[in-house]
Amino acid sequence: MKINTLILSAVLTASAFTMTTAHAGNTTNTAITSALGGVVGAAVGKQMGGSTGAMIGSAIGGGAGAAVSADRRDRNGAIIGGALGGAGGYTVGKNMGGTNGGYIGAAAGSAGGAILGQKVSEDRRYDDERYDRRYNDRGYNNRGGYRSSHYRHNDRSYYSKDNGRHLGHYKNGKRH
Repeated sequence: MKINTLILSAVLTASAFTMTTAHAGNTTNTAITSALGGVVGAAVGKQMGGSTGAMIGSAIGGGAGAAVSADRRDRNGAIIGGALGGAGGYTVGKNMGGTNGGYIGAAAGSAGGAILGQKVSEDRRYDDERYDRRYNDRGYNNRGGYRSSHYRHNDRSYYSKDNGRHLGHYKNGKRH
């Protein structure tokens, strides 16, 4: 009965947080739903399969909670982080404080892992976009048309296999 009270209070608390943070950032919503998923998953898993079931349930619940509220582009990172954080948090919490410690660890681990995974995905996407902006302007329709602003693409006589002495069978001014 004590576990049911804990689960009900966690659900009510998380729903109250969700209502108050409706306009909060995506990170806050991801953390709350992942923490709630980790706790519920741990509780259901413990009822079904003991301590191992609780660890697996916290991983599934943490990942599922993160998947519900994460942005589409960052969802995979949040899922992986929430799942790993939930399982690790439950294990550490159970070793330190028993079943209740496991639930608290699952919530904290799921929330932290989901946020970390989401931030890693965001940073990686930003770096990819920055690289694309810097190096992928050599196409036909990108700033400058067929001849872009880069010196070697503007030069009609530039040939990439030039050996520096301008000699070779593919050169116009070849020596015989």
